[in-house]
Amino acid sequence: MNCLIINCGDGGRLQDAQQRAKQVRMSADDVTKGVACTLKPPVFLHFGGGDGKTQACCSGVCVIDVALPPGKTVNIEAIAFKNFYTALLSVRLQRRSPGQEGAAAKWCTALRDRPLMNNPHTEAGAQDYYTIDRKQMQVDPDDVSCVRLILKQPSSAWLTFSLEDVRIFPRTQPEPDKELSDWLLALNLLEGRPQTQVPVDAASVSCGLQQMWALSQVMQSSQSHAASVGRFDVDGCYDVHLLFLT
Repeated sequence: MNCLIINCGDGGRLQDAQQRAKQVRMSADDVTKGVACTLKPPVFLHFGGGDGKTQACCSGVCVIDVALPPGKTVNIEAIAFKNFYTALLSVRLQRRSPGQEGAAAKWCTALRDRPLMNNPHTEAGAQDYYTIDRKQMQVDPDDVSCVRLILKQPSSAWLTFSLEDVRIFPRTQPEPDKELSDWLLALNLLEGRPQTQVPVDAASVSCGLQQMWALSQVMQSSQSHAASVGRFDVDGCYDVHLLFLT
């Protein structure tokens, strides 16, 4: 667990730190509804027809770019969508590699040919909902600026294919425990104050020790007296009547 310790000298600095923390954390709407993103129009790849005499044929491949808010990168937790007759799905991410924050973002393949339909020629899974989490991806989907979805449908039985209701959910960072934050704040305030020593009254301490010693002596004498008294011992002699009755 990563802890951020902030030495708060006054209320103004604490308020600034809380404001910066709010800017780093995702909002509740981002977590529940997904990141606000824009789906660009799908681009279907065709082959042939370049000479103007033959008609272009669909290759069964479609590309959809998902644009994130400008100037904002996302650590992706999951991608959810509804299928619409897409047989295979590949995901490419435009991101910066770890440790290269200043370098330009590069494209990398996070998922390759994930089956969405059991058989491209049948409707099984053609309109199901799917969720792809970060554990299923080949790379860590962090610091992502753009997502590219590559759809494939090798069957000619369907007129068109696509994805609907695409949502990207960010990876949430655990908020620091309030009790821990309060404890760190109190600790910082105590460290900033000069430590004062409380004077000790020697007379009161001595009196208390004497009372404890006297009490221990009384307890020892009572225990030794009780151990010396016998059951039938009366002033150092035995009473015959007591012995006879027992």
